[in-house]
Amino acid sequence: MSKLFKVAIATVALLLPLAGWAQGKIAVVNLEQAILQTDHAQKRLAAVRAQEDYKSDKAEYDKLKEEFDDLVKDFQKDAAVMSQEQQVAARQKLQSKQSDLEHVTGKLQNAEQAAGQALLQEMSPRVQEVLRELITTEGIGLLLQRQSVIHADAGYSITAKVTDKLNQLSAE
Repeated sequence: MSKLFKVAIATVALLLPLAGWAQGKIAVVNLEQAILQTDHAQKRLAAVRAQEDYKSDKAEYDKLKEEFDDLVKDFQKDAAVMSQEQQVAARQKLQSKQSDLEHVTGKLQNAEQAAGQALLQEMSPRVQEVLRELITTEGIGLLLQRQSVIHADAGYSITAKVTDKLNQLSAE
């Protein structure tokens, strides 16, 4: 009887993976990445980056970043010979410059995020259409958002396929 039980357990263990395949494939997708990598999105982001406000903020960022890096380098070089008051003053100047840099960085990020959010909303209907098509053609039984998955090998991702299909729809 124990030998029969072992054979039955082995048979069930071998058949369980096949039961999972009957349900369909598992896939993950990063919708934000899929949308933002489309040709349409790249053109839209390039247009945002070409606006005068963005260009002036970017130029200010570059200038502040260079000044901040120079201050850090000078502080590191001269800190050993600086008096306590000079070190405090240099640190305050660094903090002020870093604050300015963070402010301008925030402005740049906000401009790009606003464009990205508009794109996500604009392309949402097409994304749903593409996902339905891929779920059907690929035989996907479970589709998960990449951000909610702890680990997935690259072979599970359909993000690039979604981007390709969105590019094809835009070209038509």
